Amino acid sequence: MKLIISIFCFLLSFSNLDISEIRKLYPDAANSEVTSKEFLLRLSEITIESNKTLVAYKGSSITISAKFQKKISDKIKAFKEGAKLVEFAITSEPNNIEIRLIRLSIQENVPAIVKYNRNKKEDAAFILSHYKEQSNNLKAYLKAFILQSKSFSPDEKQTIK
Repeated sequence: MKLIISIFCFLLSFSNLDISEIRKLYPDAANSEVTSKEFLLRLSEITIESNKTLVAYKGSSITISAKFQKKISDKIKAFKEGAKLVEFAITSEPNNIEIRLIRLSIQENVPAIVKYNRNKKEDAAFILSHYKEQSNNLKAYLKAFILQSKSFSPDEKQTIK
């Protein structure tokens, strides 16, 4: 009986994704294979019909998982699959600042040889210009990203409050 209850609770935790939990996992997912797998698993039930921010996070989880693949062909396949989901989310909601942050963070951290870096300036400008319109929770998340990001100048970082 305990096993059934444990499985039910485990499955229930995946059906009720909390965006704040996803935001906490995201920055560390690229630094740890274990966290990467947890992040990917948390988003496994997300489909293209889901909330587009979660679709973008799922795409990012797949691109991050590429880093931990052993075979080059698997790395390429995973990265392309993840980037496709992120781009789908951007196309669906081009004014979603969090999706722009996700794409920017991927583009900043992917090797140049992948050639997935054409939107960095556009996304950074979008984030800066729409920062003040966001909720306090999202502002705190954006601020943490901006302050560590390579895409923002020291002067731009000073404008974030």
